[in-house]
Order: sequence, then C-alpha cells, then structure tokens
Amino acid sequence: MTNRRDFLKGTMQGLAVGAMASAIPNFAQARDLNPGLNGILGSPHTPAKAKRVIYLFQSGGPSQLETFDYKPTLDKRHGQQLPAEVRGDQVLTGMSAQQSSLPLARSVYDFKQYGESGAWVSELLPHTAKIVDDLCIVRSMHTDAINHDPAITFLQTGFPIAGRPSIGAWLSYALGSDNPNLPPFIVMVSTNAGGQPLYSRLWGNGFLPSIHQGVQFRGGADPVLYLNNPPGLDVKNRSKLMDKFKQLQDAQYRQWQDEEIMSRAAQYDMAERMQKSVPDATDFSDEPDWVFDMYGPDSRKPGTYAANCLLARRLAERNVKFTQLYHQGWDQHDNLPGGIKAQCEKTDQASAALVTDLKQRGLLDDTLVVWGGEFGRTNYSQGKLTETNYGRDHHPGCFTMWMAGGGTKPGIYGETDEFGYNIVKDPVHVHDFQATLMHLMGVEHEKLTYKYQGRRFRLTDVHGKVMKNLLI
Repeated sequence: MTNRRDFLKGTMQGLAVGAMASAIPNFAQARDLNPGLNGILGSPHTPAKAKRVIYLFQSGGPSQLETFDYKPTLDKRHGQQLPAEVRGDQVLTGMSAQQSSLPLARSVYDFKQYGESGAWVSELLPHTAKIVDDLCIVRSMHTDAINHDPAITFLQTGFPIAGRPSIGAWLSYALGSDNPNLPPFIVMVSTNAGGQPLYSRLWGNGFLPSIHQGVQFRGGADPVLYLNNPPGLDVKNRSKLMDKFKQLQDAQYRQWQDEEIMSRAAQYDMAERMQKSVPDATDFSDEPDWVFDMYGPDSRKPGTYAANCLLARRLAERNVKFTQLYHQGWDQHDNLPGGIKAQCEKTDQASAALVTDLKQRGLLDDTLVVWGGEFGRTNYSQGKLTETNYGRDHHPGCFTMWMAGGGTKPGIYGETDEFGYNIVKDPVHVHDFQATLMHLMGVEHEKLTYKYQGRRFRLTDVHGKVMKNLLI
C-alpha cells in the first residue's frame, strides 16, 4: 500500500525525469548544457595575458639563501646567534625549537650579479643565471604553514587542509580546454626523486566535478595508466562498447540528474580521444639533437625532470591549459651543501631551457612559467654547524619564487632584511600569488566561486590581491 508521502515523491520524480528526457534527449546535449565541463565563463573575466601555465613545483622548500637571496651579513656573522629581535615571536618547528643554539649559517656557495637587473644568483644555478632578464624574481613570498603537507596543500588549493580544488582544477572549471583531445590539466612527477611524499589530492578536483582533476602522465611506455586497450579488445569493439556505455549513462542521468554522471562519461570520451593524442605528444622522436642538448642528457630518459620539462613544452604547443611538474628532494635539514647541489644539477639546466625554448618558439609571451616550493629555509643551522656543513629548517616567513612570460614583468620584486629572515619590502602572500596567477589567465579570483554545502568557495577564500606591480 502506497502512503501519501511515497505517492508524492514518486510523482515528482516521474515529472522531473520526464522533463529532463524531453529537454536533454542524449548525453552529448547534457554535456553541452553543463558549463562545468567546458568552462563556466565562456570567455575570461578580463583580457588574459597568459593562455596557459607551466608550474615547476620544487617540493620540499628550496633554500632561498643558496639560490636567489644573497646575504653578505651571514658571511660576516657566521656562527653567531640569531638575534632575538630578528626572530621576534615567530614559531619554530619541533625539529629546531629545542636547540640550545641557533647559529647563523652563511652559504658556502658564491653569488654574482647577472643581467640588466643585476640579480644575485648562486653559482649553483649557472643556466638560470643566463636567463635572469626573462625572470620576475619574487624574493618576498610568505605563507601561513610551517610543515610540508599543509604548506604544499595551501599553495596548491588555497587551504591547508585537504579537500579543496587545486589551482589547475579551478582554471579547468573556469576556462575549459583549448584542445579537446588532451586534458586541460596535466601533472608529472619526477621519477625516483625521493623526498617528502606527494598525494594525488594536490592536483585533485575537490568538490568540483571530477572532469576537472589533473591527469597524471608517467614516464615509460604507458604515460597514462589504462589508456591502451586490453588484450582482445580492438578499436572497433571498443567503439561499440563506448556507444552502449553512453546509452547507459544517458538513462542514468535522466533518472538522477547527477552532474557527476556526465563528468564520468566525459572522462571516458576524453580517454578515447587521448588514445591518439597522447602517443603523439609523448613521442620525442621528432625532436632534434640540439633540443636534447639544450635540456640536458636526462631529457632522453622518460620521467626525469628534464624530460618532463621538454614534454611540458610539447604540451604548451598543443594548448594544454595547465601543466604542473612536481620535483621532490629539496628538504635539506642536514647536509644542505651536498643536497642542494645535487638538486640544482638535476633541475637548473632544464628549467632554464624550458624558458628559452618557449621564447624562441614565440610561446613565452602567452605562457606563464612558475618556479618555486612551499616555503623557505632558516638562516640558522639546524643541527651542528661547521665550516663546510649545515642544515636549514623550514621557514614560512620569507622565500623566493620566480615567474617568466605570461604578462609578468622581468626584474626583482620584494626584499628581505639583511639576515634573510623577515620581509621588509613588498610582501607577497600565497593568496596574492594565486590571485595574480588567476588574473594573468583572465580570471578574477573574487568572482570565480563554487557553491558547496551551502557556502560559496573560491581558491583564495576571502583573501588575496592581484600584485599589479609584477605585471607588464
């Protein structure tokens, strides 16, 4: 026997399904009517200076004091205690808070000035030194988080706790794709790099439709897992299978009107197209020797940082909207001189080559390249300080990132004090960086929101301002 509540519920569901069946007769139309799958804006909020982003994320926190932020005072006061008035009330991590001594540590590496900007660059980065006049070097970045996981999550999603959409997912949601045969958001992680763990949620979609999550490309014969047909299934049979699958998705969508059904079906559509587009993008056989020489010998080894930089250029040529490279191993709490030298040897040449390569192909003007980690390092030594060895702890108070192309203004921005511990000019918070990146892509961070659990969310939460002094 049917009670009144069940009767009304069934009647309303029937009316809704009937209405959807007449309004959306098949999956393709349902996908087109859902702007979340193709970019909700249609066109940017403002004229975009960048069409695409390549984000070279250096996981672990590179020391600014060994790379771009030269401090002669540390040479003079090597071994002396960090002055209490310099530290102020800033907290330390549990790894160095119990130290009885916080001795200042100079860099064992030399610095020189390069380019018209006179930028100070460490001897560890000879290739980057050659392109400083293409770089906007921001020495006044700061963040809220002092440990790796919340700091990386904060930079990538705008919030230190997991669950929010990543930057690439927000841009995919806002702007959609410029190449229907490749995902708008692609991620690569250097193979065998070691260091702090990385999680796929860092390039996840959070509460946005799953079509906007990053697609990870891996080194090796199969860059995308499960993309190839399994044994016994040829292209013709797969096509028939996909047709039947879409019919089932249509029926399920008519019944439930769940956006995620369309997202999943669109992902299958994309996977089918990627079977042709991915082999073309990842096949380096058409690259001349001089290109491999420019990126370095590792560029011939799939999955290395250098090979991923070269692939990022190829994806930029194919109009992939957001490409993110993760390279681990920058967390030098001890033996920093040896550790950071090894990291720079793996990344310096390829990072510089990417900027040079994009520039000579006419792609740098509308491609934003970003380099940097989640925070900086302390000016004092964590653990025992010697003349040749020391470590540096996490330091959220100041760190250095650089950007190139995409509407950024080459030069030096921001300044830290003589100890390299506090910002004294033009601070740039993580939310400011995120707002500026979005602005360069034509998206105003305060206008791009998504309603979830009764509240409208955005990448920068209720913070962030566009750093217009960084822009051309």
